[in-house]
Amino acid sequence: MTDYPTLHLLIDGEQISGDGRKTEDVINPATEDVLGTLPHATADDLDRALEAAERGFKEWRTTSADKRCAILTKAANLLRERASDLGTILTMEQGKTLAEGRGEFMYSANLLEFYAQEAKRTYGRTLVRPEGSRVEVQYHPVGPVAGFAPWNFPAINVMRKIGGALAAGCSTIVKPSEETPASGIAVVQALLDSGVPGGVVQCVFGVPSDVSEHLLGSPIIRKLTFTGSTPVGKHLAKLAAEDLKITTMELGGHGPVLIFNDTDIDKALDTMAPGAYRNAGQVCVSPTRFLIEEDVFGKFRDGFVERVGKMQVGNGLEKGTDMGPMANSRGRENVGKLIAQAQDAGGALLSGGERIGNQGFFHQPTVLAEVPTDADIMNEEPFGPVAILNPMAGEQAMIEEANRLPYGLAAYAWTNDPARRRRLAAEVEAGMLAINGGSVSTVDAPFGGVKWSGYGSEDGPEGVRACMVPKTVHEG
Repeated sequence: MTDYPTLHLLIDGEQISGDGRKTEDVINPATEDVLGTLPHATADDLDRALEAAERGFKEWRTTSADKRCAILTKAANLLRERASDLGTILTMEQGKTLAEGRGEFMYSANLLEFYAQEAKRTYGRTLVRPEGSRVEVQYHPVGPVAGFAPWNFPAINVMRKIGGALAAGCSTIVKPSEETPASGIAVVQALLDSGVPGGVVQCVFGVPSDVSEHLLGSPIIRKLTFTGSTPVGKHLAKLAAEDLKITTMELGGHGPVLIFNDTDIDKALDTMAPGAYRNAGQVCVSPTRFLIEEDVFGKFRDGFVERVGKMQVGNGLEKGTDMGPMANSRGRENVGKLIAQAQDAGGALLSGGERIGNQGFFHQPTVLAEVPTDADIMNEEPFGPVAILNPMAGEQAMIEEANRLPYGLAAYAWTNDPARRRRLAAEVEAGMLAINGGSVSTVDAPFGGVKWSGYGSEDGPEGVRACMVPKTVHEG
């Protein structure tokens, strides 16, 4: 068994812990045992990180694209080599299955490798002008970037905060979640081990509001990138606006799934039923609201409940586990309240609905059906192991319900009608739409939402360009 590592800050290339700093315990969500003790950065630590980021930016922005590419590629390979052990550590602190934990580090490596190559493709353009004049559009790194990442994907989210910025030539300070710190530290350490200068990629922890206010209050930071809830995102955007910092916001969702009667129902079930409970439903792009044409509702409902009933819930470290615990007790309590309120509002509980055992943050995979739209769970992201199945009259009603909420992150649809696919692509309000599939994430395409789900993109060329600013040079 891989041991849980000693925790520390990473500032200007130095591992920092202890020395009277405030600390907090990191809890294993499957056992509620204390895994380790995490130090918080002091105000002096944060000032030191800011000064190092300012120096690091001056060095890194002038490092050739070929050299940045080579260093980032080396880090990607290191993450692949370490993925087995690091995936175990991720499961210990976050709860998801080993396959998910190891897969998360592999995806992070793939994303970093893509970004490494993209460092050499930050093209500008030359505009055609009369002889003797010239207009050139250039792209330059925006400057030091502050990134704030949540606990649900503690490796991928950290990589999304720093990978594109590093490829663009920016320095970074990232604050992973204090609940899952080792995974974020491991990502940053791999970059340092590969040759990224200590002032270019740094990792800090602390009371989230204190750290964000300190970093965003500094003119050194030129961009904020955040993944988390919509209310926190709105607050951080206001802080960033005080200094007109560029922002990227990847916020909440409530993913609609449109199931039409012309699709392969069994294929849709085999894909979407397990997808709804990936990472115990703690996924911003999780399929949560299933909108099903009335004439296939019964078949889909029964098949969904059957598949969920076969899922094995347990410690993510144990073989055969399909779904681990939730990451913390507050999430489990919130899901319980939403399920109870949905039943009070007239929804039917078809499966699950209860916590499991008295140790760990386990909750049954839950299925609700025919839940009224005024129920809280139809309007608030559940962020837990619960799916809602509702019958719908037809295409227009399904699209209207999919678009009803102020969120627009991910959406899913299952249909074999090519014309309908084109209509859905045009009319469904989401930053990402999967048709006849369950994935909305790939390293070479943008990841992000619309409306209250945020703005800006991570992944793909857009994830690098989001960390750059244009400059137009006119030559007479």
